[in-house]
Amino acid sequence: MQLEIRPDPAEVGRARRWARSRLAGSGIRADEPLAEILILLVSELVTNAVVHTGCPAVLRLSLPDAEAAEEAIVRLEVADRSDRAPVPRCVDGESTGGRGLALVDGLADRWGWSAEGVGKRIWCELDRCAQESDAERPCGSGAAAAYDGLAFEAV
Repeated sequence: MQLEIRPDPAEVGRARRWARSRLAGSGIRADEPLAEILILLVSELVTNAVVHTGCPAVLRLSLPDAEAAEEAIVRLEVADRSDRAPVPRCVDGESTGGRGLALVDGLADRWGWSAEGVGKRIWCELDRCAQESDAERPCGSGAAAAYDGLAFEAV
């Protein structure tokens, strides 16, 4: 599944709504931590593409089938036409930006980027493991588990 993104900050909200609408058929409930983290990652990667490149982009989302959802990998990619590499930044507590890639690094199980034609592709993956009991959380990074129960505002 993919969504064309214009170089307009309003596209970030549209990308979040689009990603949420795709969760229904995947077996991932909208209220589970994996879905909330996925939407946050969509927001961060699309924001980076829109703000830092000024170029159109393509958001791609690979979700499991409902039958395979218990143990699956969710993959998110944003491809743009800028050849500028993504650069994680060190920011102080007063900065209002610059934390996006650090957030992606902390929440995703894996992430990276590659040059692609005249642009690049930034991707991240989240693991979803079968839960044997209600006490267990979805697999993934420790940071992802820390976000269990937080709700992200729908815009």
